[in-house]
Amino acid sequence: MSPSQIENKLIEPEPEHCPGPESNVAGKDDACKGCANQEICSSQIPKGPDPDLPEINKRLSLIKHKILVLSGKGGVGKSTFTSMLSWALAADEDLEIGAMDLDICGPSLPKMLGADGESIHQSNSGWTPVYVSDNLGLMSISFMLPDQDLAIIWRGGKKNGLIKQFLKDVHWGDVLDYLIVDTPPGTSDEHLSVTSYMKEVGIDGALIVTTPQEVALLDVRKEIDFCKKAGIKILGVVENMSGFVCPNCKHESQIFKPTTGGGEALCKELNIPFLGSVPLDPRIGKCCDSGECFFDHYPDSPASNAILEVVDRLRDQIELNLNSLKIN
Repeated sequence: MSPSQIENKLIEPEPEHCPGPESNVAGKDDACKGCANQEICSSQIPKGPDPDLPEINKRLSLIKHKILVLSGKGGVGKSTFTSMLSWALAADEDLEIGAMDLDICGPSLPKMLGADGESIHQSNSGWTPVYVSDNLGLMSISFMLPDQDLAIIWRGGKKNGLIKQFLKDVHWGDVLDYLIVDTPPGTSDEHLSVTSYMKEVGIDGALIVTTPQEVALLDVRKEIDFCKKAGIKILGVVENMSGFVCPNCKHESQIFKPTTGGGEALCKELNIPFLGSVPLDPRIGKCCDSGECFFDHYPDSPASNAILEVVDRLRDQIELNLNSLKIN
């Protein structure tokens, strides 16, 4: 019996802190005590291989490249960079791009990509993502909330269930060239779920976002260690907010001084690719707040040039990895 079938048999609605009937601790968690559904959840969860994996693999096999955007620390501009990366790739009209917002408790991509307040639709093919341009689709829990101010207070099991649905049920079309997955900070439930579910079809690798200061690099080291333990190829590190370039005089100032050499020194130490540095530009925040493409409004900005160079290096790194796999 699948988790969705179990949900249909529940006696009462799931309580607020329910781990979810698809969780490995369903019926056994502290939140399950006294719940009318406890016996149903604990006795009927399927044992053995996940029955949804074949469907997930079938869906993901239609996607050519899958990239995780990671950061060990919040506030480094990971989601902002994800939106910039999505816009930059979608500038090539021959490519089909998908962005998946896995920051379940703090989804921000809909706002940044101009899809705030939209809703998804379901058809025989699955969930249809919200398209912010002809070749850029977006999926986020934000599209499922009746009120954008509602807090998502979920344990790991329910988060895992939603991630599984995103991977299994979202119909991106016949072919998707790039799926950019924006993850929350850290190395927790969401990261473990998406990497385990996507393991068989393969992930091209992870793009790690940091800022120059040592307090961010400390957490980035943990993220790099997570990737190594999870078997995820590190495509490279990008240093965000690397100095401030005045839009008028073009003078650059160091806002967050790299006391230990910043992201580039870290990459040299750990022998991983450094994709480049992106300077601060207040107009990026303005465009993200209004859901507009920064490159359309400020194509000559130093930040625009830096981001596009990072995207070119990222694509080169993906091709290098593919070629090395063919040789091996």
